[in-house]
Formats: sequence, C-alpha cells, structure tokens
Amino acid sequence: MNATILHESRGRIRLKLRQKQMTVMQADLLEAWLQEKQWVRQAVVHERTRCVILHYEGDRQAMLDELRHFSWKEAEQTISLPTHRSRALNREFEEKLVGKVLCKAACKLFLPFPLRIVRVLWHMIPFVWRGVCCLCRRHIKVELLDALSITISVCRKDFETAGMVMFLLEVGELLEEWTRKKSVADLAQCMSLHVDRAWVRTEKGEVLVPVSQIQPGDSVVVRAGGIIPMDGLVVDGEVTVNQASLTGESIPVSKRPGGAVYAGTIVEEGECIFEVKRVCGQSRYEQIVYMIEQSEQLKSEAENKAANLADRLVPYTFAGSLLSFALTRNAARALSVLMVDFSCALKLAMPLAVLSAMREAGRFNISVKGGKFLEAAAAADTIVFDKTGTLTHACPQVAQVVPFGGKDEQEMLRLAACLEEHFPHSMANAVVAEAKRRGLKHEEYHSKVEYLVAHGIISTVNGEKVLIGSAHFVFEDEQCQIPKGEQERFDALPPEYSHLYLAVGGNLAAVICITDPLREETKDVLNTLRTLGIRRTVMLTGDSQRTAEAIALQAGVDDFRAEVLPADKADYIAQLRKEGHIVIMVGDGINDSPALSEADVGIAISDGAAIAREIADITIAADKLWELVELRRIAMALMKRIHSNYRFVIGFNGILICMGALGILPPAASATLHNLSTLGISLRSMSSLT
Repeated sequence: MNATILHESRGRIRLKLRQKQMTVMQADLLEAWLQEKQWVRQAVVHERTRCVILHYEGDRQAMLDELRHFSWKEAEQTISLPTHRSRALNREFEEKLVGKVLCKAACKLFLPFPLRIVRVLWHMIPFVWRGVCCLCRRHIKVELLDALSITISVCRKDFETAGMVMFLLEVGELLEEWTRKKSVADLAQCMSLHVDRAWVRTEKGEVLVPVSQIQPGDSVVVRAGGIIPMDGLVVDGEVTVNQASLTGESIPVSKRPGGAVYAGTIVEEGECIFEVKRVCGQSRYEQIVYMIEQSEQLKSEAENKAANLADRLVPYTFAGSLLSFALTRNAARALSVLMVDFSCALKLAMPLAVLSAMREAGRFNISVKGGKFLEAAAAADTIVFDKTGTLTHACPQVAQVVPFGGKDEQEMLRLAACLEEHFPHSMANAVVAEAKRRGLKHEEYHSKVEYLVAHGIISTVNGEKVLIGSAHFVFEDEQCQIPKGEQERFDALPPEYSHLYLAVGGNLAAVICITDPLREETKDVLNTLRTLGIRRTVMLTGDSQRTAEAIALQAGVDDFRAEVLPADKADYIAQLRKEGHIVIMVGDGINDSPALSEADVGIAISDGAAIAREIADITIAADKLWELVELRRIAMALMKRIHSNYRFVIGFNGILICMGALGILPPAASATLHNLSTLGISLRSMSSLT
C-alpha cells in the first residue's frame, strides 16, 4: 500500500492513499482486508477522499509493515465480497438523487415555459397509466390519488403544481427503492454463512481445508450441527437437513445419496459426504434473502398496523376530496385534500425505522433478522440463559486430565481432541485447544463419529468402543465402569470443575476437568437489564445441581434449572409463554436449538454451533454480554420511534387535509408540505436511535 500518514494519535492513524482515484470495489476490498486483521479494532475507508481511518492495537511498526505489503491483486484473490454491498448501493442512490435534483433545477432555470409544459405532460403519462390500471382493477389506492391530483392540476393549467408533485413522488419512489435494496444487503450480511473451513475427504483421510480452497468435485464431510458451506450432491450417508433459510419451513428434510444440498442449510441429524457442484453456493442462498426480508413474518406488529391503516385511509381521503367539492364547489379545495395521503409516509417511515435499528444493532455486532424480533425484544419481560458458553466464558479451559485404568494422560487427551474437534461447542473447543497447547497431534485414526445431542460422542478406535460425554451418558446410558480400586480417586475429583468422561472398551479411561469461569460482566448485565424492564432472569444447564447452584449464585439470576435436556429447555420456555410471559432465550450450542426456536426471541452467540445461529432470530458477538443491553435499548428506542412516527404522520397530514378543505392551503402548498413531511419523517427514521 502506497499511502501518506495525515494524522496520528495513540491507537489511531489516518492515511491517504497515493493514487488518483479509488473505486467503490477497492474501498470495500480494503475495508474487508483490514477488518480481518487481529490488530484492527475499527477500520473505515472513504473512497471519495481515498482516506483510511484505522483504530488499532499492538505494535505500531508491525502494523505499518503489514500495511506496506498490502496488494490489490492479492486482496481480490483472497477476499470474497457479498453480491449486495451497502457502499455501492449508497453511491448509486446518491448519484440518482443528485441527478434528479440538478435536472429539476436546470429545467426550472433554463427551460422555456412551453417546453416545461411539454415535459410535465410527458412525465405524467406513467402516473396516469398506473392510476387507470388501479381503477380498472376497482382498487382505490394511493396510485389513483396521485393520478387524479396530477390530472386535475394539469386540467386547471397549474403545471408547476403537477411538476412539483411528480418530482416529489419520484424522489419518494427512489428512496423506497434504495430502502428495499439496502434491506437485502443488510439482511445478507446478517445471515452470511460464517464458514471459514470445512472437512474434505481425501485419500489420506479427512482434512480441514479453508473454504476458499475447495473446488468443484471435492468431497466435503458434514455432521450433525454443521452448516453446509456450498451447493452439492450427496454421495454417501444420510442426513436430515434444516432448510428454513431457503424454504421457510422448519420441518427437516431427509437427504440420501443423489439428493441436492444447498449452502446455508444446517445438518440436524446424521452425517454425509457430498460432492461440491458449485463453489459459490451462496448464490442460491442469497436469492432467498430478498424473499425472507419481504416476508410478513419478519415485520413487526407496528409495521403491519401502519401498512394496513395506510391502505384503509386512502378511500377516506378520496371521499373527503369529493365531499369538499360537493360542499364548496371549489376545485382547488378538493384538489388540496386530494394532494394529501397517509400511505406514503406510513409505508415508508416504518420500514426505514426498522432498517435503521437493524443497521445500528450491526454496529454493536448484533445481527437481527427482522423487525418482529426487535419488537419482541422490546416487550420481553423474561430472559433465559444457557450456562456454558453463554453466562460463562465462551472459551473454557482444561484444568487437568485425570487418567484411570493405567492409561497415559497425554494419549487420552489426544484421543479426546480427535473426537471433539468434529463438533463445535465451547467445551469441545477447550479440549482441542489444550491438545494443541501441549503439542499433541491427533490424526484421524478412529472410525465413524456419532454425536448424540446433550449426551456425548461415540466412535471406535482399534476395535474398541470409545465414548466421551456426560456422567449420565457414560455411566447410566452406556453402563461404563470405573476401574477396580480407583473409586476413591474418582470420588476425589475436584467438584469446582465441569467434567468430561472418556471411556474406552466399557471402562473409564480419563476425566477431563474443565474450568468455566463466569463472565466478569454477567452480574452487571443482568442488573442493567432489570432496570430496562426485564422482570425475571433464569439459567438452564445440563450440569449437576451443585455446580448449577454455585454458578447461579455468582451470576445473580432469579431462578435456575439443573440437569435439563434440550427438550426440557424448550418445554420450560413453552410453559413460560403459556403463563403470558414474553421470553428471550440466549444460547450457543446444538442443545439450545429447540429452546431458541420455542422462545419469542432466540438469541445465539456468534461463535456457537451453526444450527443455533440458523434457528436464532438474533445473533450477538461472543466477546461480551453487554450486547444484550444494547439490543434492549435499541429495540425500545425503535418502538418509541415507530409510535412517534405514527402519531406525527396521522396528525400532520390530518391538519393538512383540514386546512386544504377550508381553503387555507392552495394545492401546490398542500402537496409540497405533504411530500416534504414524508421525506422529513423518512430521514428522521434513518437517523441514529441511541
């Protein structure tokens, strides 16, 4: 990168690239490249000024050295940008809006009056045509009102009013188009696949490969809880796949050899090998994003209420105009009433407010799938937490490995890591990380791995059955035994740790003690949520009663449930909802998926299991729980703004109608004030909420 340092302070630097111009594509590439760096806290690229504002941490010289080695060619090869990009959409919108304003000004200043009349007559054709089509279908909608107001203005030879009305309508349509496209872009970003690596079947066995290196024809292995990274055909195995991201249907679909699988779908049960048919499988996934965004189920009740009211009020506006003319015989008064409608402002301002809230949430690393869930988050009175990886740190650590039956500690940890690396969970990640820290390489020398949700893992090594999981799974379900003479050692295991039990050949081989400390911010977050209207906090965990009680006391939750299975979590939330509570569920694992689906709002931790993120309505960053507080504040601010917009639109336009009917406002002024108020309330809806 060839750049000049314009300004610098501690942890912040402003650079200007030494090149004549920067394209929108280059700005997106550079910003994406910077955001992937661990030393970057925040990066903003301004393509017009070719400036980069960078907030960083760590060694300054190392940062500058890495910036010097930046290459546009390398960035283009290694970074995949989404199909819909906000920066490009914003640039397109700005250029169209500026073009319309300049064209309107130029015509007003330089075009002779007869030619301006011709221009008005030409521009009114599409508006009149839409009105005629609406009339033919016997629909009284805003398009008919627009057509009548423009036609009446032209018939009265009030060409300036007709031209101004059409200009403001075109600006409104442009804004609505940008809103729709921006919604697609934001939702695509929120629902991105977040898949960096995948297991590829090779002659040497399974290899973990970056997704960017996978080619058509490669054989990819996916297991329960995993996300399918690209489109392909199943060649071996049988799985049930959650295709809600594509079809909207929550019922899993069975996939056998020969069946097609698609990027972004989630494996709920089983495992399979599929042949990659299209590397950019995300393309099919992104085709569905627009459908999801437009789905009625994602709209809040406030949005639906506003849209329905807008449609219902159009006939009344039309009737008011006719009544005004019948009583006064004054066409100008009737036209003034006709110039005002509630539909544009109500239908535009409400989605814009939701979009603004989703965008603002994104700045706090919160991904929201629709306004419905923000509304529920604002109204919720109960919040339920999973323990491991949610209330406790997302990265638990192995405290010690206790071998049994004469087994070698290192070998047992190696075996455990070999099994656990296939299934994403915070405790599994802890085992894999500990093996890596000790320098233990765990080659794939086991047979097929089977994962039982909320229980454990089963496999076979050298003809012996290998299990790893909870005490209930290992000792009660599988009837494994503690080696003779070691019961006392077993009873002396430290109670302050969570335990993973590894059994080989029906006998306990090792106990992995995992420390899972409570997040430092947990208690403060819960207290803050209570000040924001949350009346009840609950913790659900599969841990023992003793461990759960200790964590609950530290966290300060109002209630807790221990030794619960996934179905128990979902049943508990269902019971709360039957009692009239609006419930938020926060979790990170496969076992949390039923509860996330059952809750009014399911919130997943971003680095948790893929199926949890898929089912969840909202995803937050794994670093801190303070995002829950920000989510609640944003949701409450959104609902406040929606109701404020609602009252303003009804009140202001009602006043305009009355003033027009009384002859206080001429048609031109009525139209101008109405359209300017629509643009104003829309711009207000796009502003920051907090």
